[in-house]
Amino acid sequence: MDKKADGKLDLLQGTLDMMVLRTLVAGPANGYEIARAIERESEDVLAVDHGSLYPALRRLERDGYVAAKWQVSSTNRQARYYKLTPSGRQRLATERSKWEQLAAAVNRVMRPA
Repeated sequence: MDKKADGKLDLLQGTLDMMVLRTLVAGPANGYEIARAIERESEDVLAVDHGSLYPALRRLERDGYVAAKWQVSSTNRQARYYKLTPSGRQRLATERSKWEQLAAAVNRVMRPA
């Protein structure tokens, strides 16, 4: 993970999809709202690059994990809103389990000798 000039960390590859799915558990959101939610939930430690977010959203939609439709946003503009699908909920559960195993393994390795 690299730090950006603003002190935020770039996301590890593969974690963005999981965090997008987790964010959508709260309900439908557009890309800007998803990015802000991830940044806010990480207490502004993580940065969501829009150049990575939108391809991830397209990939998640293509794979059937999210559904999307155009709606008017709170700023009165057309925006694409994404919603978690049942298969997206299943995918999130699987990815969360894998993440917990990975984090536990890294923590074991990083313990002082």
